[in-house]
Amino acid sequence: MNKQTKAVFLDRDGVINHEVGDYIMRLEDFKILPHVFSGLKKLQDAGYLLIVITNQGGIAKGFYSHQTFQTMHQYLDAELAKHEVVLTEVFYCPHHPFSGECLCRKPGSLLVEKAISKYHINPANSWFIGDKQRDIDAGNAVGVNGILIEPNEDWTPHIQQFLSAANLN
Repeated sequence: MNKQTKAVFLDRDGVINHEVGDYIMRLEDFKILPHVFSGLKKLQDAGYLLIVITNQGGIAKGFYSHQTFQTMHQYLDAELAKHEVVLTEVFYCPHHPFSGECLCRKPGSLLVEKAISKYHINPANSWFIGDKQRDIDAGNAVGVNGILIEPNEDWTPHIQQFLSAANLN
């Protein structure tokens, strides 16, 4: 594994887009938080892969479809491109606990593990930004540092912490 491959894993709702307290079911309700563009650009420029890990249980509940989810992410990709930011990949769990246990739903770490394997990421040089403890737990389970924020909080003040830690490794 390349010691220098590092990533920032991000939850979606409440970290990248505005958390509304329930499911985001329509593109018109998908509002990107204002600090996201500059924050992701700074991380990308510092050599971090940008990977979204998100639970999307509304798909299992039939509130929205895989296609609606993909449409939201096409919009997100287009908006990020205006700021010269590219997400490495979006991993999502479409399951909900009412339909049984799955390994990919956070706090399970399967999606983080898949990303680490696929992109040869060193967990010790990586971070997970989330607004729920389950986000942090998913990262911690595989050795990724976590930053727990409040929903919709500006997480960009933490970037210096990432950069300082990276310089020590």
